[in-house]
Amino acid sequence: MSEEKVIHKWMWVWDFEKEERWLNTMAQSGWVLTKVGFCTYHFAPCQPGEYTIRLEMHAPDAEYLSFMKEIGAEYVGRVTQWVYFRRKAELGQFDLFSDIDSKLAHLKKIGNTLCIIGGANLLIGLVNSFNPTHVGWINLLCATLLMYALGRIHGKMESLENDRQFLEA
Repeated sequence: MSEEKVIHKWMWVWDFEKEERWLNTMAQSGWVLTKVGFCTYHFAPCQPGEYTIRLEMHAPDAEYLSFMKEIGAEYVGRVTQWVYFRRKAELGQFDLFSDIDSKLAHLKKIGNTLCIIGGANLLIGLVNSFNPTHVGWINLLCATLLMYALGRIHGKMESLENDRQFLEA
């Protein structure tokens, strides 16, 4: 029976690049991602450096998954809107975002999602704060955290825009 490793780890939405680096460090150490769940990562032994792991926020899309399969990427799993892929390193470089515009579009997608969920929590929290039997402060706390996350994503976008200006100069 093959050995499996399960790690429970919390990652913030604005740290998706850090999460991807960690997953690739695991693959470099001989542990490839085989399954994901909420704060749960399943790994199986592999040859060190055999796989490259990528993740992105992407709505369920059978056509996209088919395209990824065509380029040699294996679908590992999904956690809400986050989808995880792995691909054999021997197939060459594996990047989901090839240029600044695609990175910005991805960050904008994340930002829009955070804005909608944060706005909804703010509205629910404000409405519930007028009713003493409800705990609207929880929604207000969630809205605050989501707006913080939005600020972090916005900072990443500004950094990419600065990189673009530097490259174009």
